Amino acid sequence: MSGEGKKVIFSGVQPSGKMTLGNYLGALKSWTELQHDFDCYFSMVNMHAITVPQDPEVLRRQTIELLAQFIACGIDPDLNTIFIQSHVPQHAELNWVLSTMTYMGELSRMTQYKDKSKKSEANLNAGLFTYPVLMASDILLYKADVVPVGDDQKQHMELARDLAERFNNRFSDTFVVPEGYYPKGTSRVMSLQEPLKKMSKSDSNENGYILLAESADSTAKKIKKAVTDSVGVVNYSDEQPGLRNLINIYSALTDQTVEQIVDMYEGKGYGAFKKEMAEAVVESLRPMREQYNYLLDNRDYLESIYVKGAQKAEKRAKETLDAVYDKIGFVKRNY
Repeated sequence: MSGEGKKVIFSGVQPSGKMTLGNYLGALKSWTELQHDFDCYFSMVNMHAITVPQDPEVLRRQTIELLAQFIACGIDPDLNTIFIQSHVPQHAELNWVLSTMTYMGELSRMTQYKDKSKKSEANLNAGLFTYPVLMASDILLYKADVVPVGDDQKQHMELARDLAERFNNRFSDTFVVPEGYYPKGTSRVMSLQEPLKKMSKSDSNENGYILLAESADSTAKKIKKAVTDSVGVVNYSDEQPGLRNLINIYSALTDQTVEQIVDMYEGKGYGAFKKEMAEAVVESLRPMREQYNYLLDNRDYLESIYVKGAQKAEKRAKETLDAVYDKIGFVKRNY
């Protein structure tokens, strides 16, 4: 628990590109709902990003853009601790300690590593193999009670729990054993062009994803080009995955139920459905897009947020790391 008696949440996003609608509906939207009831630490995890080659200037720019998108999506910097991962050196320090307690077999069984190693054979670096330990360090440093994660992060969440228990059993209670938080009622947002694949900003087809910061015209055109089917009836079924994905998006952004949306378009074709859905999505995203552009024109304000956030995060992280160093037998620094 934090000093205010609230449970602690930690979550991080890599600054590897602009946020998609899938990122918002799958993560940030739930963050805005959790921020009032938890002591939240939200991080731009740029140390994770460098497991694949990055252009330094692009990485710097995207880190600031990600911060602006956090705030534009409703993450209140007065309620939450928002910081850049590399500004808190304790992440790297705890990572080393925990790496000495992590078994090679545990890491080699990680599904994401297996998948990424097939795609990145030319850049098969040790960071790709060990980054779940850094992820565990991110979480355990803040004694997070709850961690919002997607289904694809369940293995990493279990590793964080195992490492917390392993350290506590060996050296006495130090870490909180975190629980994963899997938002209920949130359907995974799929590609607009390949509805059996998750929406991703790395998709080679730019019509497959919607960026939160893109223009209204671009968003509307992508929705109108979205893959549906030849059935021609607005229905919510596994046999119509493209349409089902669009209905999920429509529902999540308008707070109308799936049933209400299907009823609205009874006897109407896909053209009317897509036209009105595009208008609804554009209007839902408009305030975020306008706020994002405003924030990027106010860099001093953004800097004040990440400086303040790092100071607060480091204070808590240092308390945890000091306790870890004491328990494993490191001589205390007196300077």
